[in-house]
Amino acid sequence: MVAAKASTPAGGAVRDGLRRLTQLSLVSKVCSELEAHLGVGDRVLAEFIVDLGRASPSVADFDAKLKAHGADLPDYLARTLHTVIHAIPTHTDDAPAPAPQNPASRGTGARVCGKDKAEERVRDGDPGLYQVCRGKVTGLADAGCFVRLDDARGREGLVHVSEMPGRRIAVKRGQEVFVKIVSVQGRNLGLSMRDVDQDTGKDLLPLQRARGEDDVPRPMANPWTDRAAATGRRTGVSGIVIPEDNQTGTASSRRPIRRMSSPERWEMKQLIASGVLNAKDYPAFDDEDSEGMNYQEEGVEEELEIELNEDEPAFLRGQGRSTIDVSPVRISTNPDGSLSRAAVLQSALIKERRDIRNEEQRALVDSIPKDLNRPWEDPVPEVGGRYLAQELRGVGLSAESMPEWKKEAYGKTVTFGQTSRLSILEQRQSLPIFRLKNELIEAVRDNQVLVVIGETGSGKTTQVTQYLAEAGYITRGKIACTQPRRVAAESVAKRVSEEFGCRLGEEVGYSIRFDDHTGPDTVIKYMTDGMLLREILLDTDLSSYSVVMLDEAHERTIYTDILFALLKKLIRRRTDLKLIVTSATLDAEKFSGYFFDCNIFTIPGRTYPVEILYSKQPESDYMHAALLTVSQIHLTEPEGDILLFLTGQEEIDHACQCLYERMKSLGRNVPELLIYAVYSAQPAEMQSKIFEPTPPGKRKVVVATNIAEASITIDGIYYVIDPGFAKLNVYNPKQGLDSLIITPISQASAKQRAGRAGRTGPGKCYRLYTESAYRNEMPPTTTPEIQRINLGETVLNMKAMGINDLLSFDFMDPPAPQSLITAMEQLYNLGALDEEGLLTRVGRRMAEFPQEPPLSKMLLASVDLGCSDEILTIIAMIQTGNIFYRPREKQAQADRKRGNFFQPEGDHLTLLTVYQAWKAKQFSGPWCYENFVQLTSLRRAQDVRKQLLEIMDKYKLNVVSAGNDLTKVRKAITAGFFFHAARKDPQGGYRTIADHQQVYIHPASALFQQQPEWVIYHEVVMTTKEYMREVTAIDPRWLVELAPRFYRSADPTKISKRKRQERIEPLYDRYNEPNSWRLSKRRE
Repeated sequence: MVAAKASTPAGGAVRDGLRRLTQLSLVSKVCSELEAHLGVGDRVLAEFIVDLGRASPSVADFDAKLKAHGADLPDYLARTLHTVIHAIPTHTDDAPAPAPQNPASRGTGARVCGKDKAEERVRDGDPGLYQVCRGKVTGLADAGCFVRLDDARGREGLVHVSEMPGRRIAVKRGQEVFVKIVSVQGRNLGLSMRDVDQDTGKDLLPLQRARGEDDVPRPMANPWTDRAAATGRRTGVSGIVIPEDNQTGTASSRRPIRRMSSPERWEMKQLIASGVLNAKDYPAFDDEDSEGMNYQEEGVEEELEIELNEDEPAFLRGQGRSTIDVSPVRISTNPDGSLSRAAVLQSALIKERRDIRNEEQRALVDSIPKDLNRPWEDPVPEVGGRYLAQELRGVGLSAESMPEWKKEAYGKTVTFGQTSRLSILEQRQSLPIFRLKNELIEAVRDNQVLVVIGETGSGKTTQVTQYLAEAGYITRGKIACTQPRRVAAESVAKRVSEEFGCRLGEEVGYSIRFDDHTGPDTVIKYMTDGMLLREILLDTDLSSYSVVMLDEAHERTIYTDILFALLKKLIRRRTDLKLIVTSATLDAEKFSGYFFDCNIFTIPGRTYPVEILYSKQPESDYMHAALLTVSQIHLTEPEGDILLFLTGQEEIDHACQCLYERMKSLGRNVPELLIYAVYSAQPAEMQSKIFEPTPPGKRKVVVATNIAEASITIDGIYYVIDPGFAKLNVYNPKQGLDSLIITPISQASAKQRAGRAGRTGPGKCYRLYTESAYRNEMPPTTTPEIQRINLGETVLNMKAMGINDLLSFDFMDPPAPQSLITAMEQLYNLGALDEEGLLTRVGRRMAEFPQEPPLSKMLLASVDLGCSDEILTIIAMIQTGNIFYRPREKQAQADRKRGNFFQPEGDHLTLLTVYQAWKAKQFSGPWCYENFVQLTSLRRAQDVRKQLLEIMDKYKLNVVSAGNDLTKVRKAITAGFFFHAARKDPQGGYRTIADHQQVYIHPASALFQQQPEWVIYHEVVMTTKEYMREVTAIDPRWLVELAPRFYRSADPTKISKRKRQERIEPLYDRYNEPNSWRLSKRRE
């Protein structure tokens, strides 16, 4: 009695402790959510929100109470907090103790559905039919397992193999399980585990048996889909089945199925003949069959076999995966020619120069005295003294890292644009297009479609829209002008707003991705072609526009090509819509023929004769040849500025530094050479330097990408150096990604570059390739982007616009049919298309994200799995390139620091850890330097993450954290990149599942030492081997669960295709030849 009384306060103390722990856990979770979304982690505020949530039965009530107290939270955050608060139950003093649970279950608080009534009937000796009971496995047989029910006088029943989950014997002796009584015949009980949730004891199909359905298992085309339907779990926004919380990460044992041996078959026949076993209990056994039956071994884990699902949808029948060409897209006329060889060599030289430059930069920073533990140093140090710690971040344009040539070129006072004494009106009247203003307005009035051809600098981009506005077209609607580049749309809009006499964003504005400077009064709108495509997606008639001008159409971006076809169809419906197509090249006839043989309006340019000079021999290192040519022109040719074309920022910076050092070594005896660079990522104030007039007695050299071919006009250029190369975006099916590669330019681009030398006066063009290479190795025109990149995102957007018949779509230059089929197959496997090739609800949601479909699916899956906060960071990090650097003189230290971030799950989680650690250090620059991390890469990832967060908020998608459950994160990655799965190969390395390609884990990967059995990778890079980058270990069952259209489980009773392809090698025989074991050798 005393003990009973004493137990009461002890029980109360336990309940109080449990209630306190629950409250602390809930407050901590709410604090985490507030800090992740609002940047506020106040505990008192979290407790107040918890109290409001507990008193609010619905999300609407909770949101109203928050707003009443001045907290205007986003809808998704209020919904998330309400769900979190009510997901953790409260424990009162009168609450009963939690029910005992299955030891095999990982869930908490599991209860048996109908358990009390079932156990009461069992205790009375009358087990209830179709009731769920608890029991323990007492024995295993070939036909199933025997289970002894708890508190039922020790009665046992048989669970037939057909009544087990997956129709396999997946239990062990002594294991506690939940079973349902499906038949009672005297003392014999027929039990089932298939229809009972083994974690909670819930009856999954409570009415199925009562309706008299037979016990024969239904064939399952997709076990995961059927299981989801049976359990009633919902399908998320990404199309995947959302698992229950207590099932995430669980792993049931798998044992291999094998056939009965001859002694086992004899023993089974004897037991049946003696009456110990009933033949009816073993329907799969046939004593006439020499093979007997299949069963599962106990104590051995099954080696899961995954194979490709060869079932093709109706719209891809006969054109699926087996016919895919995995070779890269060919954009070079002669892959074995001198230009192609030079491009390959230059790519290798770029990497070598990059490594050397990084080593020099690290050595320079290490030589500076510093103390990173102090936030500041003496603001006026002596020469060679200490510097601010923020300048020692190892990257960026700090006082120690800006190249000397940039200090010389941009160190002076910046002037915006070319100095001119003319007024804005006089500048407009001096343009070549001004003389044809009235003729142009008349041509637009008389023609619904007009092709305008004019040299760069003629004024067509800035003046045509203003002429049409003055002619009254803005009274019918807005005037749209598309640009292929974001920088061009922004800079042109600023210039036109000055000429129009308004502020930017009022009558004249621009719209680019994540930046909209327009208003209700905007009548002239500059935008990227992708933004106009988005507007057509919302308004197919473009009812708010009276004129659409497609500028720089000769660049043939993928969005421009789609706009061609859509606008060609639109002008048939809207006869009042005017369409103007402008180009700087001579392919006007092609545009005119496509648009119903429309008229061509030519703006004559101010051109002078240009002398073309070819190399006598092919140049293997065009960078060295280009720099040598610049030096020769500067030292021997008359006055005149130089324009040098290179492929990208890295090459341009290297060339400028080399030119500066060469000119410096020549001393003061030669005229000064002003060095400027032009590329799209350069700040506008730096780009404007190139337009300044060259001082007398000096010469200017402008090193530019192909942006200087047509997008900008530089006066004073008399000499052009053309190595003959540019970077193009090309799709590689083997890697599954687009990549920028150095390729030979087209003949049209070569003519365009040569024309840059004849704008001010007679000039020269130095072509660093032979005339034979120009005629035989360069294509006539540049391959349109739509024919050389991955069309997944394009097809998805076209489907979202209602364009379903892609093969007959009116492209100007149609892509290869196989490219469209490959893109549609990828979208089908991602769940964006259905069996008929139509857009699904998942596909429509994926089309809302301006990124590649696998990344969109990965992000949507993270919303369903509850890990979108982590996936947002991972997506941002993998798009920023390599974040670690490894100086040669500190390789061991850098590797040790990098190893501190490694996660056993893989590289994606390693990137997540780096970002979270940087965030915990308040986004510190010195922290990056200490840990050999690129600060610029992390800042770029931070910007991308903010942009993605804005999109998530716009479409009200929950941003929640998975906490310590990293399995959710890995499953979300698998949901997007399942086609990049690879399995360990016995011969070494890995084999991709999709195309059986041999690949290896990169030595810099966190999994290089572990070598897990199954992995997912982001991309494949080719160096000395084909290495996988950004690798994460996975469970192979996720492939079938998350991508049932692409993968399926192989039949365990048959030899899989992978095993059939494996080559059988005998043991090493030191006494005989390698093939002496073959019968053909023995016959000899």
